[in-house]
Amino acid sequence: MRSFDSRLAERIPLSHAIARTLRALGEAKGRQELYARQTPQALETLRQVAVIQSTESSNRIEQITAPLKRIQELVAQKTTPTSRSEREIAGYRDVLNTIHSNWANIPVTTGVVLQLHRDLYRYADGPGGSWKRADNEVTERRANGTLEVRFRPLGAVETPEAMEQLHVRFKAAWEAGEIDRLLLIPAFVLDFLCIHPFPDGNGRMARLLTLLLLYRAGFGVGRYISLERIVEESKETYYEALRMSSAGWHEGQHTLLPWTDYFLGVISAANNELEARVGMLTSARGAKGRMVLDAIGHTLGEFSVGELQQTCPTVGIDLIRRTLHEERKLGRLVCLGRGPHARWRRV
Repeated sequence: MRSFDSRLAERIPLSHAIARTLRALGEAKGRQELYARQTPQALETLRQVAVIQSTESSNRIEQITAPLKRIQELVAQKTTPTSRSEREIAGYRDVLNTIHSNWANIPVTTGVVLQLHRDLYRYADGPGGSWKRADNEVTERRANGTLEVRFRPLGAVETPEAMEQLHVRFKAAWEAGEIDRLLLIPAFVLDFLCIHPFPDGNGRMARLLTLLLLYRAGFGVGRYISLERIVEESKETYYEALRMSSAGWHEGQHTLLPWTDYFLGVISAANNELEARVGMLTSARGAKGRMVLDAIGHTLGEFSVGELQQTCPTVGIDLIRRTLHEERKLGRLVCLGRGPHARWRRV
């Protein structure tokens, strides 16, 4: 589409800083392959946490929320969804699991994108698996409660052909091998978001397709570190980079630099976090103790011992309680009650 025209090579930025980032990411990729062979238990610990965080964060960005305990139960498939939000969360869980387990057999085509969107809405009422039939807008709610139009995507009539062209041109660039695939992925995702092909679920689909394309490019960091959580934590930067790179997109006068910088920053942050956590998980404190501390660190608001057990299913309750009491002695946690159902909170 717009980013994949005859000037593709000119549009893809390759500054010295980006070249250094690409080189560092390539080196990190090699270390991850080593971790997979040497520390599989540590990576499994991270994987369990990442799938919950990814499901929670990607949906919460779109104001689709549920209590953490319910999300954990839905991810573990120990319950059935009972509300619209939970049905959408369950759909995201299914697509995420499909990508994690079967990415090598999922080509990125218009048919696959439609199928993944259909699965995203498997449990919810909505037009899953169909292109939009009416023009849509990308809006932002301001502090005073009013909605502001941030971007007007491609019209509904143009969408089917635009999506077909996007995939044809992207595939040609991907297979040509002349441009680093880590630069092609953000260009694809930007075009996808600017077309905004679905009536709903475009942001979540963009994040799922990002994960899939990274897998197909040989970068599996999203299995162990939640990319969606990093996006949520940098949401303002995400929207600003998207705004800057989508300016002039309809006329083909846009720049990919802000969005590419942001995308590579997310992947770099995930790699740095993975290396730090693998180091901690294999240290003397032990993988399970670190898992509990990691879960506490990413908990919003109050939590209980039972909720930590849900997040850390491989950790015994005695270790969880011992870790909580150690953290309280260090002044990092406060206990809000007594007994097995007491609530805890970070200081």
